[in-house]
Amino acid sequence: MQDTAPEPRQPQEKQKTGLNPVSLLRDLLISIGLAIVLIVFIYQPVKVEGTSMMPGLEDQERIFVNKYEYKLGTGAIGRGDLVVFHFPLDPRQSYIKRVIGVPGDTVEIENGMVYVNGERVEEAYVPDQYRDQLSMIRRKVTPDHYFVLGDHRSSSSDSRMWGLVDRGSIYGKAVFVYWPPEKIGRVR
Repeated sequence: MQDTAPEPRQPQEKQKTGLNPVSLLRDLLISIGLAIVLIVFIYQPVKVEGTSMMPGLEDQERIFVNKYEYKLGTGAIGRGDLVVFHFPLDPRQSYIKRVIGVPGDTVEIENGMVYVNGERVEEAYVPDQYRDQLSMIRRKVTPDHYFVLGDHRSSSSDSRMWGLVDRGSIYGKAVFVYWPPEKIGRVR
């Protein structure tokens, strides 16, 4: 048997402190890349234009729209959702409205009161001063379409005027108000 001497220990290197420009640049590029992915594929900032969704959303507020939830089928579009879609009469424009009827539903409006499948919808998000007294005969919501209304009924252009919204036109769900600061929070 041969005796072997243990290898001498190497002194440990001291950790460098300070800013490394290469690491900083790498981290910056990763952060920019993640931000681009988030904005392009998941959350899109949108400016509310108009008063049709008052009082919940006001003119010039800034919101985030979740584009992922509906796009990949991870979430079904449901009654009460605030959806952002390409306007049926001019797809270059985007609108935001509340889903009232989903495929298979019947929607009717009597003197401003909304009925879905024969039952009155309780709409706490529509204050009395924003209601109108319009009526609409019963309409069936066809497959892959949605009936949408603005919360400020007396100033909203919506499914009552131009009809149903095709599923393919809906590209996001309004989820979060980020401007102005006093309104920061989830969209209701």
